[in-house]
Amino acid sequence: MCLVLTGGCVPRAESDVVVYSALDEEFAFPILNAFERSTDHETGVIPKFDVESTKTIGLVNRIIAEQDQPVCDLFWNNEIMHTVRLQKLGLLQSRDWDLPSDYPTDMVAGDGTWCGFAARARVLLINTKLIPDPADYPTSIADLSDSKWKKNCAMARPLFGTTATHFAALRELEGREATMDRLQKIQKNAVILSGNKQVALAVAAGRVAWGLTDTDDAIIEKDSGEPVAIVFPDQAPDQWGTLRIPNTIAVLKNAPHVVAGGQLADYLISPETEDRLAMGNSSQLPIHRGSKFPPRVLPADPVRWMRVDFEAAADGWDEWSKEVQEMFRD
Repeated sequence: MCLVLTGGCVPRAESDVVVYSALDEEFAFPILNAFERSTDHETGVIPKFDVESTKTIGLVNRIIAEQDQPVCDLFWNNEIMHTVRLQKLGLLQSRDWDLPSDYPTDMVAGDGTWCGFAARARVLLINTKLIPDPADYPTSIADLSDSKWKKNCAMARPLFGTTATHFAALRELEGREATMDRLQKIQKNAVILSGNKQVALAVAAGRVAWGLTDTDDAIIEKDSGEPVAIVFPDQAPDQWGTLRIPNTIAVLKNAPHVVAGGQLADYLISPETEDRLAMGNSSQLPIHRGSKFPPRVLPADPVRWMRVDFEAAADGWDEWSKEVQEMFRD
């Protein structure tokens, strides 16, 4: 097998492509290995997976530090906001993506520097022992500030990851003041935990009745036989819809092996790759309408998705993050 892990710069052949992957190694490695096999091993893949404690931010900071002499050819991010951060720094290469005409426009960069695929959704996880009647389930993220659920609902601290992205998207849709007001009310009403995984575990254990988390963390608890149900929130006509946050693929500007990086990029955003991720433990959500495998995390009824301009949502990210951090500092 040509696929090897690397902690830094290594000598490599012209046919090699270096991938920085924020997607967990257990999910990304088999797909990268399958790409190698599809080329009869004429193109080797050298992946870098960062440690769990730093994940996306560590890889992004490494790309920024290496910008004068790029090592990475392709960045596979498991979210989107920090990919947009690299886009705004001018570190990504514009390209023509091999996509169908009906591909959602909010899943592709306006300048062609990144493409989103295989998303997670922001969902409510309900403990069905504590809330046995589906008629009583919360249905909106607005319920996080409802006094009915005071200290009996949970959310991850919105300083990083998908929770931070969620509220940045809401800020773009409903305005800064309204979103800050929403966050202040949630901070006083909900139990604030360190991450989405911790929210899902707290709900499954019955420490809170429900919480806001991601589909990949929610489906693990459901698959484990815990007494939980998954609700896709904000489906009413006057609500924003459920947010989905895609994986993103981007080829680095001035990448040492841009051709090989582009070939891998096209392979990764294919319906076949999305189907593999949909069938996996994280049950990720295909963006291609041509995908053949419906992930088990989806409900029977169609989901109305939130439409987000992620590039606009990333504007003023540093200042916004400082404000939110001040609110949730303890």
